[in-house]
Amino acid sequence: MKKSRFWAWFWIFLGAFYFLLPLFSTFLFSLKMKKGVLSFAAYQSVLKDPQFYKTFTFSLEMSIFTIIVGLLIIVPAAFWVRLRLKHLRPVMELITQLPFVVPPIVLVFGLIRLYSKPPIQLTKTPLLLIMGYVVLSLPYIYRSVDNGLMAMDVERLTEAAESLGAGWITILFKVILPNLRSSLISGTFLTFAIVIGELTMASMLAWPAFGPYMALLGQNRAYEPAALAIISFALTWGALGVIQWVNRTSIVKQEQVGGIH
Repeated sequence: MKKSRFWAWFWIFLGAFYFLLPLFSTFLFSLKMKKGVLSFAAYQSVLKDPQFYKTFTFSLEMSIFTIIVGLLIIVPAAFWVRLRLKHLRPVMELITQLPFVVPPIVLVFGLIRLYSKPPIQLTKTPLLLIMGYVVLSLPYIYRSVDNGLMAMDVERLTEAAESLGAGWITILFKVILPNLRSSLISGTFLTFAIVIGELTMASMLAWPAFGPYMALLGQNRAYEPAALAIISFALTWGALGVIQWVNRTSIVKQEQVGGIH
């Protein structure tokens, strides 16, 4: 037991060291904008740039719409495949893994070619960008939702709800979704991280997103990109912390209500 515990902690510390050392080096480099002095001048320069707030706000809005559209597509589809169309599960897995095979540059050129002409012309609207982001996030959202459905007895829960007179909308929103809370949070966080850092599609569609802003800043500056990388990392993990806190708070409230009953 002691030996196995030692090796467990050893690999945990090794992984943490491998992950945190580059982050610490980037942070240390970002403090050296002024020669011979450690300062937050690079962070001040980034935070004073209006483009930082404009691009991050735009990417944040795109991530919210991407998460909503992705969940509206994947949750009902994965639930129905798990419940009634189990023979189509390999097909669903193949479709949702296609973004790993098709490069984003190929995807965005296909979208531009398809939706740049009437009757459906979307290249001048952010809807096309959201569509592309939904495709990129499909593997992560589907895998999170499918793992959550696998962890519960979907058929028994559905039959129990139907025996009580619940319709499909009630079953989906009041029975299935509450049991998918942690899975939905995982998919939401992964989608948020993908959209915030995405470069190719936003650049090709000429939208002021956060990814192209970071790439452009990296071409012209030295210390500001390192500071921007630390800031974006902190914002991403801060969003994850908020999501986890909201989730934990709702779980505690549910347990308190259950205890009262």
